[in-house]
Amino acid sequence: MRHRVKKKHFDRTKEQRLALYRSLARALIFDERIETTVERAKALRSFIEPLVELAKEGTLHARRQALSRLPDKPAIKKLFEEIAPRFEGRNGGYVRIIKLPFRRRGDGAEMAIIEWVE
Repeated sequence: MRHRVKKKHFDRTKEQRLALYRSLARALIFDERIETTVERAKALRSFIEPLVELAKEGTLHARRQALSRLPDKPAIKKLFEEIAPRFEGRNGGYVRIIKLPFRRRGDGAEMAIIEWVE
């Protein structure tokens, strides 16, 4: 039974899942738009939106908290200086997931594009 199980495990350990989220978050921050599976995009949304909330605060404490979740200084710098100011008047919903009409060729997984809302 799946009572109270909220997150997708992706058949990975906790460390591997964290590495996946960090890698996807870094790619989204630098490329501003990435193509991945629908399930990964949904999981990434719950990882990246709290980081944007921290970046909107802009304090030293918030920067250190963000660095503990995504230990990549150039990515955090771009998040705090370029991406967060775009969302000053917005209270949430910083990323958009667009489902693509085709599936991945190898395994038939549903594909999606995840991008920043402008």
